[in-house]
Amino acid sequence: FPFRPRPPPPSLSKMAAATADTPPSPPADGDDPHAWLEDILGEKCLEWVEGRNKDCVTAVGDPAATESYKRILSILDSKDKIPGITRIGNDGWYYNFWRDETHVQGIWRKTTLESYRSAAPEWQTVIDVDALPPPTVDTAATWVWHSYSLLDEGPGGAWDRALISLSPGGSDADTTREFDMVNEAFIEPEAGGFALPKAAKTRIGYRARDEVLVGTDFEGDGVTLTDSGYPRVVKSWRRGTPLSEATTVFEGEQTDIAANQYAYYDRGFHHEFQKRSITFYTSKTWYRAPADFSVPAPDETAAFEPVPVPDDVTFRTFADSALIELRTEWCPPGCEETFPAGSLLAAPMAEVMQADFSNVTTLFVPTDAASLSSQSGTKDYLVLKVLEDVRTVLRFWRYESGGVWADVTAPPSEEGGAVAVGQDVSVSAIWPDEDNGMWLWRDGFLVPDVLELANAEDGCISTEVLKSKPAMFTSEGLTVHQYFATSLDGTKIPYFVICRADMALDGTNATLLDAYGGFEISMLPYYSAGVGAGWLERGGVKVIANIRGGGEYGPKWHQAALKEHRHKGFEDVEAVAADLIERNITSRPKLAVIGGSNGGLMVGNMITRPVASRLFGAAVCQVPLLDMKRYSHLLAGASWMAEYGNPDTDEWAFLRKHSAYQLLRHDCLGLPGKELEEGTPAGGRAAAEAAEERWTCPKVLFTTSTRDDRVHPGHARKMVCSLLEEAPPAAAPCVLYWENTEGGHGGAADNKQRAYMWSLSYEFLDKALGIGGASL
Repeated sequence: FPFRPRPPPPSLSKMAAATADTPPSPPADGDDPHAWLEDILGEKCLEWVEGRNKDCVTAVGDPAATESYKRILSILDSKDKIPGITRIGNDGWYYNFWRDETHVQGIWRKTTLESYRSAAPEWQTVIDVDALPPPTVDTAATWVWHSYSLLDEGPGGAWDRALISLSPGGSDADTTREFDMVNEAFIEPEAGGFALPKAAKTRIGYRARDEVLVGTDFEGDGVTLTDSGYPRVVKSWRRGTPLSEATTVFEGEQTDIAANQYAYYDRGFHHEFQKRSITFYTSKTWYRAPADFSVPAPDETAAFEPVPVPDDVTFRTFADSALIELRTEWCPPGCEETFPAGSLLAAPMAEVMQADFSNVTTLFVPTDAASLSSQSGTKDYLVLKVLEDVRTVLRFWRYESGGVWADVTAPPSEEGGAVAVGQDVSVSAIWPDEDNGMWLWRDGFLVPDVLELANAEDGCISTEVLKSKPAMFTSEGLTVHQYFATSLDGTKIPYFVICRADMALDGTNATLLDAYGGFEISMLPYYSAGVGAGWLERGGVKVIANIRGGGEYGPKWHQAALKEHRHKGFEDVEAVAADLIERNITSRPKLAVIGGSNGGLMVGNMITRPVASRLFGAAVCQVPLLDMKRYSHLLAGASWMAEYGNPDTDEWAFLRKHSAYQLLRHDCLGLPGKELEEGTPAGGRAAAEAAEERWTCPKVLFTTSTRDDRVHPGHARKMVCSLLEEAPPAAAPCVLYWENTEGGHGGAADNKQRAYMWSLSYEFLDKALGIGGASL
């Protein structure tokens, strides 16, 4: 899904010649005069980008010369950060991936739990990403760590092999190499190691020691990928054989998002699935239960059978039990009860495959205030993270085997079971094959991270504090409030305000409103030292709005802003902004909005919608979607049509109403276009001049990444080009643009780039809202 949720780049001209690895986009509508900016690495495009970057730095100043940059970089590189650790194997080693000023691209390292408990753990480097030879298969200059996948052979397994995924430059596409965890060295293909040197959007995982299941761009021509650019064909690849001899075991449809086959061991049971991800929220799944994985996938005699559950459930296992999380209401076969969307059900896996749900156990049912946020399983316990009006509560279930579950959640205290406003708690299992130990993390907007060792057996009550992050910004005198705004249709929208306790309610406070509102992603409290050092310390107020489209109240909250209802989320942002002004916390000249990716679409609407554009004085629009007529034809955009709609059908009628690029050009500026709806103003410059009287764009900064292979940089480029070239100067008085040449969808590939991008954003906001005296 799109990101929620930068030193200056090398010369862009060096990238212009190398375009072979960037797939061409389908031709744009000839009616779009800025379509040429979709040519990601085109020489003319990169010259345009370089010019805009220079203009941005000239207007805002060099971020690298500011105290904000130095503070944020020192925070990102700080050795006081808590290094989260993951146990691998049975030899007492705990692993961590770490970046700092010395290890710019990062190191994968290990230590023991005993050493980790100390103030200065003794780390042993396993992989030094900075020391690796630079990429040779792409135009990128650096490797960016993506992930690892381990060989899990169940009890007695050696845990001695891993598949390491590294991305050239930080894009979603990555390469894969097999790694020897004992000798701590990559296994070359000549020695039988699995290797995929060509960067692609790949899914790969072990099925057995000498077999992996892999989906990738096998021929390099996209034939084995879906329209969304993800694997469509899955093959069984045996060790010591060339990839060209791998055997196809599963295929999806061209229009699917992706196809996958995967196998794993779970608490004494072997599971293997095939899955077609048809849309972002629907899939078809098949299952078989081999005795083990010693027989290669193509030769396994156990047959795959369809899993008889609705297409939109999230389906997992716990030992021999199925866990079924509902997105819509469902009455399972053999049940008399209909369960609402957002429920979590459990049933014996063998019975589920017979469509027998007579022994179903209800692990969670949502209420108007409570939703299931996440779940984590230890050896015997399933721990549910539940949100009650965006405040976390943990609930505990113990598995007794044979499909029997027991609710062992302790009754709440008199103060209630939820954490304090503005704080959060999360848990994850340490080694579920062995015991019920858990990592427990606490933090909050003003509370630095704390990592504790806990156990599900006592409900994580008795804990051992392992690490505490020191305060990284001055929070003395700050406080957190939670308020509820009333949206246009009467829905109550929760939002958090981080501000000074003695803040004057006189409308003069520079306020930054952040929201996302998509893909059922919740915006929960967390400690962001960058926000503290970059924004709160300079006197700014930070607001987090939990708008519809997110997951704060479960599937119903998300579905309330899907497709033709997208405007509901935008109305929610407008309601929060209006509420902030009504409370006299801020005023239009002092209020800014920020958002990235799907949140960038929100910001695009805030600067073009008639009501919203009058509420905000400034905006920061990061890696955004903006042209909803073209989005499904650009990079991974086709995979999001279940969220937004298909612009090539009659769904364009509602998409047009929140496609920020078209709203700008045709509604705000009055420019003609053949896709205009009846009644939309048109008429060229005369209409644009008339539009100027009713619309003024807030001061705005756009940021994106050349290497973002999820959301196309053309969205931001075209929007900015239109604002600069087609809007009367008085209608768009301040439009700035910054494009980083690395970093993928996150916008940055290392800490210096991250610090650069964020300090640029905060310096822009400082000047746009008039905090430090200087203005834009």
